[in-house]
Amino acid sequence: MTAHINAQPGDFAQTVIMPGDPLRARYIAETFLEDVREVTNVRNMLGYTGYFKGQRISVMGHGMGIPSMVLYAHELVNDFGVRRIIRVGSLGATQHHVQMRDVILAQAAGTDSPTNAKRSSGYQMATSADFELLHKAFSQARQQGIPVKVGNVFSGDLYYDPDENLIPALEKFGVLGIDMEVAGLYGLAHQQGIEALAILTVSDHCLTGEETTAQERQLSFNQMIELALHTAC
Repeated sequence: MTAHINAQPGDFAQTVIMPGDPLRARYIAETFLEDVREVTNVRNMLGYTGYFKGQRISVMGHGMGIPSMVLYAHELVNDFGVRRIIRVGSLGATQHHVQMRDVILAQAAGTDSPTNAKRSSGYQMATSADFELLHKAFSQARQQGIPVKVGNVFSGDLYYDPDENLIPALEKFGVLGIDMEVAGLYGLAHQQGIEALAILTVSDHCLTGEETTAQERQLSFNQMIELALHTAC
């Protein structure tokens, strides 16, 4: 048990699927897992462990932003023995060829957050997905007939960012979209020596202004969720 996770030793599987929204974690657990049980609920950041196709898997929310993401991931890795984290979440598209509800495999992530620089003596290190997980997810998507786009994303510290140059810069550099967590997860994974991957669904479009509702984001991203679960097996 930690200050933020009230699970017991052995309650978490070595693989954890992590959405930002704890209600999405509950939805995944109740919809896709068998023999599932709640293992943590501190501050309503819900976590569950169950089985998917015979494989023991956990799912837990991580909240919004890099600080929240890496807080929970750090405790999962260092206190509960987790060795693989797959983030499932939403993304704001920054390319015209990226469409609403597209599934994105984040091969690498840039950021304006100082968090990763603190891990690397002030240097700006590249943060990337685990290649084996990325390759498996891409292969699994082809088997399931799920169209995916693979590319770089950007994790911003501010949801309401006043910098009017950010989105044009991301578009110019071919960045597929913007979230608030992936770079933090990948930086922690490099430092801790674990496997990490982010599978994201486009929930809004920074260039066209299109967006999904909160309920759609919570309940309707099943392709992304199923791809993450099959990748974890």
